[in-house]
Amino acid sequence: MGDHSSRSATDPHASLRAALGAVVRGDVDFSASARALTTMDASNYRRVPLGVVAPRDADDVAAVLAVCREHGVPVVPRGGGTSVAGQATGEGIVLDFTRHMNAIVSVDAQTRTAVVQPGVVLDRLRTAAGAYGLTFGPDPSTHGRCTLGGMIGNNACGAHSVAWGTTADNVTALDVLTYDGERARLARGYEGLPQLLADGVRALVDGHLALLRTGFPTLPRRISGYALDALLPERRTDVARAFTGSEGTLGVLTEATVRLVRPPAARALAVLGYPDEGAAADAAHLLLPHRPLTVEGMSADLVGDAAADLPRGAAWLFVETGGDTPAEAAAGAAALCRAAAADGAVSGHAVVTDPAGQRALWRVREDAAGTATRLPDGSEAWPGWEDCAVPPERLGAYLREFRALLGRHGLRGAPYGHFADGCVHVRLDVDLLSAAGVRRYRAFSAEVAELVVAHGGSLSGEHGDGQARAELLPLMYGPRAVRLFERFKDLWDPAGGLNPGMVVRPYRLDENLRFDVLPRRPVPVEFTYPGDGGDFSTAVRRCVGVAKCRETEPVAGAGAGAGSGSGSGEGVMCPSYRVTRDERHSTRGRARLLHEMLAGELITDGWRSREVREALDLCLACKGCRSDCPAGVDMATYKAEFLHHHYAGRPRPAAHYTMGRLPLWLHLGAPATPLINELLSRPRPTALAKRLSGIAPERDLPRPASEPFTRWWRRRAQARKGDAGGRGRSTVVLWPDTFTNYFSPSVGRAAVAVLEDAGLRVVVPPKAVCCGLTWVSTGQLTQARAVLWRTLRVMAPALDAGLPVVGLEPSCTAALRTDLTELLPDDPRARRLASSARTFAQVLEERAPLWEPPRVDRPVAGQTHCHQHAVLGDAAERRLRERAGLGGELSGGCCGLAGDFGFTRGHYDVSVACAEEQLLPSLRQAPHGAEVLADGFSCRTQIAQLAGVRGRHLAEVLAEALASRTCGEGADEGVGGGTCHRGRK
Repeated sequence: MGDHSSRSATDPHASLRAALGAVVRGDVDFSASARALTTMDASNYRRVPLGVVAPRDADDVAAVLAVCREHGVPVVPRGGGTSVAGQATGEGIVLDFTRHMNAIVSVDAQTRTAVVQPGVVLDRLRTAAGAYGLTFGPDPSTHGRCTLGGMIGNNACGAHSVAWGTTADNVTALDVLTYDGERARLARGYEGLPQLLADGVRALVDGHLALLRTGFPTLPRRISGYALDALLPERRTDVARAFTGSEGTLGVLTEATVRLVRPPAARALAVLGYPDEGAAADAAHLLLPHRPLTVEGMSADLVGDAAADLPRGAAWLFVETGGDTPAEAAAGAAALCRAAAADGAVSGHAVVTDPAGQRALWRVREDAAGTATRLPDGSEAWPGWEDCAVPPERLGAYLREFRALLGRHGLRGAPYGHFADGCVHVRLDVDLLSAAGVRRYRAFSAEVAELVVAHGGSLSGEHGDGQARAELLPLMYGPRAVRLFERFKDLWDPAGGLNPGMVVRPYRLDENLRFDVLPRRPVPVEFTYPGDGGDFSTAVRRCVGVAKCRETEPVAGAGAGAGSGSGSGEGVMCPSYRVTRDERHSTRGRARLLHEMLAGELITDGWRSREVREALDLCLACKGCRSDCPAGVDMATYKAEFLHHHYAGRPRPAAHYTMGRLPLWLHLGAPATPLINELLSRPRPTALAKRLSGIAPERDLPRPASEPFTRWWRRRAQARKGDAGGRGRSTVVLWPDTFTNYFSPSVGRAAVAVLEDAGLRVVVPPKAVCCGLTWVSTGQLTQARAVLWRTLRVMAPALDAGLPVVGLEPSCTAALRTDLTELLPDDPRARRLASSARTFAQVLEERAPLWEPPRVDRPVAGQTHCHQHAVLGDAAERRLRERAGLGGELSGGCCGLAGDFGFTRGHYDVSVACAEEQLLPSLRQAPHGAEVLADGFSCRTQIAQLAGVRGRHLAEVLAEALASRTCGEGADEGVGGGTCHRGRK
């Protein structure tokens, strides 16, 4: 694997790559793409590795270490790359354990233990353990993508640490390899260590007993430094515990035996409101006698609009209780609320027992690592002083002084975190782009470290020291303990080959900042990026690396850490990664490559980059990241921007000329529709058309309807000339999108029937209009802008009249809401059209609130369109379905066709795999007689081609029911044709 073009005699790393390739059975990749993907984690730091190796087993790891020792190259173990302090980056060889060493070796329900490889994602372990009624207690908010190896490396904690402790509390035994290649089995006692290492560690401990007993603060969340006090004889010489949290600096983990716990059968959530975060912090530890599972704190500046659904207050504690039954859990939550209210500090409280309601509230907390990167006014905020911990009873006092310190430095942030453990997360609006800003950040870090120590705290309460805090460890531990850390590191790794610069002999906290390599001036772009000041670099910086796009496991249930509603069954992001499991195809991976493209160090050909183009090739432009990414990354827009520049002045792929300009060809070819369909019925012309058009040979080509919707509308209008029946009614404009107009005119006819039945007067633009979506998605932005400008000219009278515009195709409606104003920002008509665009259900709800839809009374299956999920929302559609008796849920995820994506040559297998992830299984499991709903043309096409089932737009289902209800009363032409439809299978 790798970039073969770079293998030349002048490559200084050719011998290293060759040596690794000769002995490693896993993947060895020195390509610019692989290196770019691992330059960063979720921190402020960036280090460029020489190469990436994905070992297959422990023997592979040993082989990598042997080669790297011979070449004097450092090694950095890496899991999910979600570390916030910089410890998952490095200059040497990065070991990626997520690709192959990701097995759950065993789960033992009797001993309540599991044996796992380091690359196992936490939620996979929780799912496997859940089959036995067990779980792994620590659950950081990244539970859907962080790995057990990374959790052990950082001593991760999560929201349930008040109940089940940190990762170190749940580790039984660890199999590791030292940089020298020695194998060790770490548990209690020195027996599993190589003899020389055992003797050295024993002597170090015996010689410093007093320091180990007095120099290490007693805190529930002391993560900073090495846990050398775990080696004290009174603590049973717990070598595994001392190793946990060492950030890959002592040895490379190859297998772990971890402890499992039995969670309560039911949970409830008590939400307590307080006048400010200090009052919430003062109260948090007082709730511990009630034995809660979690006590999480958030303030109003983080919660944002969600505060409307919370009890009165400016800060809140989310307190989870458990029980054998829902009633018992709810009773515990109610009792806790009463106790909290008794002290008079609570401004409001509520108990949430509904699992969906709990998930919605926990999502606010779990997404905080991403949402906190933007303050309410849009300012960027960064980690760094991310997760200190103080004694819980001192948290309120600490937060008040911390806020005062922020004010003195002119900084802002939104603290949140594990209040009952005294652990606070906060991202700050510090300027890390200028030298003056970096100096201020350095000065602030030193002062806040002194503040934490003054309160008896730890610089890190969860995420480790990494590069962000290791330099400040002398302030916390003093020089004697830090020298002891150095000696401990040297016993394990005398060559200093494992993750150098972390924990001991650290980099400065202001070195290796990932912002240093970015351009200081905005690059010329086509979109306006309104949330990022028009700066493409700022837009790309939105990706801070929390990696929610890497989640692949189903939602694990209600409660903190049990799923935020973004796993299988709900979210969309990121369909191609869910299929390939290749970092390049995650939203984060693509953002990383764009970052490196802007940096110009690894990826040197800018917008012409092959690496970026290949990574974006499998981006479905589903826009799922726009809503599902906590940081608001919009990769569909970035892709369109990139393609515009990449192909500027040179030939494009054939699919860009055919499917990218589909509205034009359909308009020009409309008079010849019979001939076109005749040709498409013949195998040879069809095969030739696919080959010339860049279309996948496996695909059936959809055939244009014999009569476009707009022609039907004009014929109908002509027949009704002089009919005054519509006068006095509220008028709406029905948007005749390309797909409805030429491929699914029945959807347009059905929408007219329903809207008119609801008492609305329907009008259609007098000339052709287009949202420009196909041009946008293929990066033909100059042409898209011209198409949109012509559309605005046609729509001007309707916009001047303030008429709502009803979109039937979700992708086109979403384009009007977003792409339109970002491509034509200075045209007031664009803003008016964007604000006027409504979905079919939205306009019925807003303009005909008293209308009663016909009762259909059937279960539903099918797909919510990605763009509907990401841009438009489907709340109105859900309510309309409920009123019509269409029960059940539609599939989440992505259908996999996604406009031109699934039709483009080379995408078919991924397209089908995306459909198999959620859509197709949901159709197979649908109850008999279920109505298959899919408002998007792509979704309906994918369903028809892969499942052999006809999916219908909600408008069609309602129109059929109306026709049945009025059977014999002259149903409108084209909407049931006057024929009663009593049901369908």
